[in-house]
Amino acid sequence: MSEKVMEIQLMDEWKELLTSHTPTLVLKHSTTCPISAEAYNQFIAYVNDQDNDEIKFALVKVIEQRPISNQIAEDLNLKHESPQCILVKDQQVIWSATHWAVTKEAITEQI
Repeated sequence: MSEKVMEIQLMDEWKELLTSHTPTLVLKHSTTCPISAEAYNQFIAYVNDQDNDEIKFALVKVIEQRPISNQIAEDLNLKHESPQCILVKDQQVIWSATHWAVTKEAITEQI
């Protein structure tokens, strides 16, 4: 995983990102799903091309951190899906994509 990506492991970490005024790109990732593995690769490819601090990047492993994953869905009023890439700012969903729609190109277009 890229050093630019924060792995969310505590509910407080999610709450801090949720209330941040800095846009945050969150990937909800299943470590057992091949579709999620490809979304993860696309997400990391995007992240590795970035060299500014105008956006934060975060990852939550949906199996290992199920309560956090469920809280994200609840807080953002989104149906839980995995993989799911979500751009959040000021507690609002700016953009989201799931499954094969999570590509480096799609992320680039939206950010």
